[in-house]
Amino acid sequence: MKKETTALSGVYILQPNVFTDLRGFFMESYNDLKLRNLGLEAVFIQDNYSLSVDVGVVRGLHYQALPKAQTKLVRVVSGAIYDVVVDLRKSSPTFGKWIGVELSSENKKQLYIPVGCAHGFCTLVPNTEVLYKVDEYYSPEHDRGILWSDSELGIDWPTSEPILSDKDHKHSSFRNDDYFD
Repeated sequence: MKKETTALSGVYILQPNVFTDLRGFFMESYNDLKLRNLGLEAVFIQDNYSLSVDVGVVRGLHYQALPKAQTKLVRVVSGAIYDVVVDLRKSSPTFGKWIGVELSSENKKQLYIPVGCAHGFCTLVPNTEVLYKVDEYYSPEHDRGILWSDSELGIDWPTSEPILSDKDHKHSSFRNDDYFD
């Protein structure tokens, strides 16, 4: 597995080793020891799995507040997404900045997102399935979000008319929330 740095501290693109032959491919999608050897020490305790039927589904921007904040390891099982991470760590030099990465079943890239970041994605093809690991259980009382289209963040989403949940329509703007010190 290879680890590639991004413009946000602690956010990494992971590229697993993929072995292909006439039958298809094989890869380890998760190996705790290999992640630890790369300096990534989250202990994942829950898998989340979503299917988005249409192109242009936006899920996010989501995060959980302390003490239930989550590290995530995101990958696409089928289809493709534009995955977005926003740095919410006030002490970080990239506080308020974002990155976008295409993850797909074709490129097999994964995104490692540490505590202190909001996460969301937009589907690029129909019937996209996303699987992600978290190191903290879901906690409704710590569940938070930022409006996907917040003008201060200026995220360059690949859609101007997203399909959103009622919850994601109602998120607050970037400056109206408490973040991580």
